Amino acid sequence: MLETEFWGNTLEDWGISLLIVLGTIIVTKLVSLFNKKVLRSFTQKTRNKLDDILYDAIESPIIFGVGLIGIWIAIHRLVYPDNFVHAIDNAYRILIVLIITWFFSRLLDSLIQYYWTNRNENSKTAVVHNTRMLPVIKRTIVVLVWIIGIVMALSNVGVNISALIGTLGIGGIAFALAAQDTIKNIFGAFMILTDRPFSIGDTIRIDDFEGTIIDVGIRSTKM
Repeated sequence: MLETEFWGNTLEDWGISLLIVLGTIIVTKLVSLFNKKVLRSFTQKTRNKLDDILYDAIESPIIFGVGLIGIWIAIHRLVYPDNFVHAIDNAYRILIVLIITWFFSRLLDSLIQYYWTNRNENSKTAVVHNTRMLPVIKRTIVVLVWIIGIVMALSNVGVNISALIGTLGIGGIAFALAAQDTIKNIFGAFMILTDRPFSIGDTIRIDDFEGTIIDVGIRSTKM
């Protein structure tokens, strides 16, 4: 009975692949438990904060990567049409690059969060500015990391990046023209947050308007 073929593979081969998948699930659970009980406890005992940041960044990508490796082994020991195998290989090439990108995005996000909020700032106004700038900087860097990762993933499977960038460039120009007022406001807010020509609580005059700054946001400043 085990030698009976089903979709080009024997029932024994299907069963072994299924056991590999189940074993992979168990291994990922064990790795997760080991990380929480051993590695997490170790990093919390050290005075260095960098190892905690590194642990938080790498934990989920590592578990996901282990799961992908197990599933890849289970799939590749079976017989499939060449087109299906090629599609699976390309999908895994993309996923590997995206897992690495995921790790770096989490790492940079945590590093920025920690070092930005722990800078020696004595001014309450500076703290307010830093708090407002932090989400903008984090999102900008994370988006850039993901853009680079996606471009590398597509290039890894043979996508013509030059043609893709050209198409995105045309789309970006069209988007910029349609949303130029919003983009101007965002860049203006970023300049206010970085250069700090005025702070919350300052009284300023702009043309015929005079008032007190009550809020400095990403898209607008309230006076």
